[in-house]
Formats: sequence, structure tokens, C-alpha cells
Amino acid sequence: MTEALALAERWRDQAPRLRFWPALEAGASLLAMLLFSQALLGPLLTDPTDPDGAEALRLIWPPVYLLTLGLIALNPGPVARVALKSWPLLLLAGLTVISAAWSIDPGTTARRGLAVVMTLAFAVWLAARYCWRDLIRLIAAMFAVLALGSALAGALFPGFGVMHEIHVGAWKGLWWEKNTLGALMAWASLSFIAAGAAASHPVEKRVWFGLVFLGAVLVLLSTSRTALLALTICVAGPAAIALTRRGFGFAALAIFGGVCGLASLLGVLLVGPGVILEALGRDATLTGRTDIWRALVEAIAARPWTGYGYGVFWSVDDGPVFWLRQVTAWEVPTAHNAWLETALAIGLPGVALAVYVVGAGVVRALLRLFSGLETYWALPFLVAWAGISLSESNLLEQNGLVWMLLCATLAKLAAGRTGR
Repeated sequence: MTEALALAERWRDQAPRLRFWPALEAGASLLAMLLFSQALLGPLLTDPTDPDGAEALRLIWPPVYLLTLGLIALNPGPVARVALKSWPLLLLAGLTVISAAWSIDPGTTARRGLAVVMTLAFAVWLAARYCWRDLIRLIAAMFAVLALGSALAGALFPGFGVMHEIHVGAWKGLWWEKNTLGALMAWASLSFIAAGAAASHPVEKRVWFGLVFLGAVLVLLSTSRTALLALTICVAGPAAIALTRRGFGFAALAIFGGVCGLASLLGVLLVGPGVILEALGRDATLTGRTDIWRALVEAIAARPWTGYGYGVFWSVDDGPVFWLRQVTAWEVPTAHNAWLETALAIGLPGVALAVYVVGAGVVRALLRLFSGLETYWALPFLVAWAGISLSESNLLEQNGLVWMLLCATLAKLAAGRTGR
């Protein structure tokens, strides 16, 4: 294997250099990332509760997977090294495919699990191909396209970009509903801040920091309070990191504040989660989600070690979900919690592995608190993602942008700083 990778690298080094190739790679990467966002095409082609519902949307992904494999084949050595250092993440994604062995719908699990693995493969290629500066700028460029597109959709085409049936007047931009716009624009604001911090030219800095305002406005127009909380983390996080690097006093104050804030959040979640839910503008059932969670605990207890197979618990209507919907008295589409969703798919061992993978990434980001431009993106992103994971199923998403960004960030952190 090592000899084959070395031979491939020698062949690549001896091949003629094409000046336009880096731009072509970046363009292909940007296009793939936009497709992973499912902006515009998703609402036009399918229902958000049925990701396999539109044949046209499913036909998009095979070319993306072929593109991913082709890019990996052109740069196999670095990709293999990053993959080996990220083996727990690979194992986590691999479990989605392996779970077909015990799935209540093996064929669907295998197909959707493959989509999870291929999304990870693209993320690992990104982590191997680009240094932190270029990776952050590429992510920010992708979000700039999405933010500008959403602003145009809401302002010029309100019939498409604004909600009318429920949450009337809330902007949804290029997606199905307002919460997706709000969450992604919170990530967008963070990427703009990180890109601005990484920029070396003053004009580029002003452009990126100017786009932060657009992202924040779109979060406000979405009226999503969860997204507003994420935006607060995404803006305050980089500011706190910058303060810690100004001296010991600022560092001690920022770290102490962060520890106290985290301890307070964990305490409230353990003792009285209703306080947070009410602060987000909802009652203590979180629009019925806590009722779902109680019923799901019983379903998980029935198959704690294996789960029911990836991506099928909610799609097999005559399976265990039938009884859950009888208890909750409504057509529950997802767990609305990343960790419960993971337990349903691949069991509690899978949840433990996921906790390790994300926790290791947070530790690696914290170790870079005092140096490295990547911390401005990685640490706030992981913290905000973890907060949203408590009320959204944002882990192990097939062909999902957030899953792809999470994988790229974790893989890049695991790869270390050698040479990149």
C-alpha cells in the first residue's frame, strides 16, 4: 500500500503542471459544497422529511461521488495520511454502512450509509488538499454565494424566499424553512469572521467582515432564536479567542468566562432544561420534542447495542416508529436530537464513539487557543454545533453540508499542522 501511494505521488509530481488546475479544483470543490447545502434545488425537488423522495435530486449525487473519487485519485498520499489520522471518524461513518447487517431495512441503510461515507470522503479530501487559510476562505466563499442568493430570494422573490403558511413573514432564503436559513447563516457569519482574520490584504479583510453583517441580518430575518443563540457563539467566540491572545489577563478572563458559561449551561440542561427552552421562545416541551425524546428512550432501550440501522427508523412505517407515533399522536419525522438519532441508527456504542470523535476535536482546537488562525473557525464551530445538536439531528447526515463541514474540521484538526 505504501509503495503504491509513493508511486502515485511520483507519477503526479512528474505529470505536466497545468496552471489552471488549482482554480479548476477550487471551482469543483465550491460547486460540490453548494450541492451539499441543497440550497434552491432541495426545496424545488423534494420534501425535507423525505430525502430520497425526488429521483431528480438523487441523480445529482453519483457525479459528485465520482468527482470526489477522481480528486482523491489525483492526490492519494496526503488523503491517505489524513484518513489514517482520522480513523475514529472513518469508523463512525463506516458503522452506518455496517449497520445494514442488522437494519430493519438493509437496502436503504446500505444506500444511505454509502452517502454518509462519500460525504466524509469529500471532507477528508478537502482537509488533505487545502491549508487552513485556503480551506476557511473556500468555506467562506461558499457561504457568501448562499448568503447573497438568500438575500436576493427574500427581497426579490418573496413567494419563494419567505414563509407564508406558518411563521408568516420569516425568511427561509434558498431552503425549506426558516431554521435552516438561520442556522446556516450563523455558520456563514463565523466563516466570514475566520476568513477576515486569515486574510492578509486589507481590502479582503473589509469584504469578509462586511459580509458578517449580511449573515447576521439574515439570521434576524429568519426569526430563529436557536440560530440567534448560535450566532452569538459564532461572533463572541472569535472575539474571546482574540482577547486571549492579547495577554495573560485577557486570557484568564476569557477562559474563566468560558468555563463558567459552559458549567452554567450543563447545569441548566441537567437540572432544568425548560429554562433554556423558554428562553428560546418555546414551552418546556420544545414544540413536542421532549415528548418525542421520552418515547425514543424506550425505543433505544429495546436495541441499545445495535440500533435499528442507519437512516431507516423513521422510514419503515410498520416498524417501531408506528408505536412511537401512536404515543406522540403526530407524524414525527426525526428525533430532533443528534445523539438520540445516532443511538437509533447505530446504537449506544456508536454514540460513545461520536462523543469521543467530537470531544477529541474540541480538545485539539482548545490546544491551539493561543496560536493558529484555524482556531477562529474550528473552536466556535464545534461549540455551536454541539449546542445545536441538542435540538437538531445534525450528525451523520447523508449528503449534508453541516456533516461535511464537521468532518472536514475534525479531519483537519486530527491531521495536525505538519506542512499545512
